[in-house]
Amino acid sequence: MFECSERFLFEKWIAPATYEDFRDKDVLECGCGGGQHTAFVAPYARSVTAVDLNTTDIARKRNQELSNVTFIGADISTMDLGQQYDLVFCLGVIHHTDDPDATFRNIFRHCKPNGRIIIWTYSAEGNAMVRFGVEPLRKLFLRGLTRQTLLVIAKIVTLALYPIIYTIYQIPALRFLPYFDYFVNFRRMSFERNLLNVFDKLNAPQTHFTTRQKCSEWFNPINFVPESISIVHYLGVSYTLSGIKRTNEVAGQEQHQKWTGAPKEAPIWQRSSE
Repeated sequence: MFECSERFLFEKWIAPATYEDFRDKDVLECGCGGGQHTAFVAPYARSVTAVDLNTTDIARKRNQELSNVTFIGADISTMDLGQQYDLVFCLGVIHHTDDPDATFRNIFRHCKPNGRIIIWTYSAEGNAMVRFGVEPLRKLFLRGLTRQTLLVIAKIVTLALYPIIYTIYQIPALRFLPYFDYFVNFRRMSFERNLLNVFDKLNAPQTHFTTRQKCSEWFNPINFVPESISIVHYLGVSYTLSGIKRTNEVAGQEQHQKWTGAPKEAPIWQRSSE
């Protein structure tokens, strides 16, 4: 049941891409966690390089029968793997890194020209309750607690959500309530998957909520084929982002000047800090 829930989410998070976009590709997974997503794409890919800072041992054990997967323990914001990949994806991780802009620059650097990048990240829009309620309380009261204690708290919170989500949040007239659409997914998932979502919000060292403007800075028509760019506000609480990296960034500059009549500066995230 857990894997079914995970697969359903994975397919939503990579859209409009599908499993076929992974077929016979050299794939880089940035932030593989326990290796659930690795297992989904490995049967299609030519090779998968799965990177995570802390959990590669868990992911390796889960996927020990897959011969085309390599696990690397590294920080996705600073790693230098010495090669580029046909498809690079990062689901639910970039918003927990110290500097999401730096992380995106590194993801972009590891993607081949004409390769695809897929990102799923928490959105700033639609997450006011978490940003200004849960996050301050978490930082004030939960920092310093052990993972085991946080897991107990997450179980209590998850259990407490069920009566509300299966009653009040099923009344169509109350669709104006925050997270109404998001909780439709909650009802489709197993308790274990919902628990993982709650635990993730309580345990993450930091969370950066991505704005729509930031999505457009990352996936801009200078660096990505304009027709390939997809920015979707998924269920009002996250963004699914996808695009094909241009084969010639100079051509992107020229195209922008043709559209606007003025040269285009590089997006803020892409400029050198020097």
